[in-house]
Amino acid sequence: MANLPGRKRGRVLSRLAVAAIAAALVGTSAGAAVADTPAPQPLKDVDVSRLLAAPSNAPAAAQAAAAPVYLLWAVDKKSNAYLYGPNGKGSFAARSYVSSGWGPVKNVASMDLNADGKYDGAWSWDTAGNVFFANDTSSRQVGKGWSYNLVLSPGNLGGTVQDDILARDNAGVLWLYKGNSNGTVTARVKVGPGWNAYSHITGKADLSGDGRTDILAKDKTGALWLYKGTGNAAAPFSARTKVGAGWNIYNKVIANGDLNLDGLADVVVRDAAGALWMYKGSGKATAPFNTPRVKVGSGFNIYPKLF
Repeated sequence: MANLPGRKRGRVLSRLAVAAIAAALVGTSAGAAVADTPAPQPLKDVDVSRLLAAPSNAPAAAQAAAAPVYLLWAVDKKSNAYLYGPNGKGSFAARSYVSSGWGPVKNVASMDLNADGKYDGAWSWDTAGNVFFANDTSSRQVGKGWSYNLVLSPGNLGGTVQDDILARDNAGVLWLYKGNSNGTVTARVKVGPGWNAYSHITGKADLSGDGRTDILAKDKTGALWLYKGTGNAAAPFSARTKVGAGWNIYNKVIANGDLNLDGLADVVVRDAAGALWMYKGSGKATAPFNTPRVKVGSGFNIYPKLF
């Protein structure tokens, strides 16, 4: 596992785990996924620790950061997948090529199986409703027939150990699947109806500063809402709080943990011109983002899929 210098948490998937994820998604072995990836940068040459290495002059907050760090997955119009990691300066490093054939992929989410702060596996979902699990030693299918219009893994919502999955059906009902230590999930629990009111639902880690996993939801008017996690699987969220307006200028809202390595979870958004902007986390429920926004990339309209 790659480890950021001085961080007790915030470890991410190793390059072998990335290979296993790619294997699950494209229906090949992990070894073949590494061996067969073409130019410009095959997976065997991708060093995730390089992507995530904090500079020696990183601020003290980064050295003691508690928020997890994730990679940004990007799939272009030719179904080629790339990874972007933080550059240690508050933005993204250069992309690294993963593999081709990602057309059927709907989403990928890394997760922590044993609550030790090491992100040691990932779930993925495809357009046929199949669910896969992968870690750095194996990959396998763990579900099928998932006819949901949105699936994500914000983290541990059920108050146990493993990260969990949220899924929204076509009627707008949100369901919670609690994760198991082997990457499988328990029977679903109904969270509630009416979630079709949101065009985006995202989350990764704690946004409110209380140590529990939260999610963000953007409604069709452009208002942004925070749902604080409770740690109770039967009622995983408290009442929503409005934390922003005018967010319809963004066509992607992605929570990928701590991008600027200050120990707080951030949010990345993409505007219509293809620019990426970061809203720095504050760790406060009433105002979870520090303003103003910071531009962290451009030209991201070449990617139909970002997660």
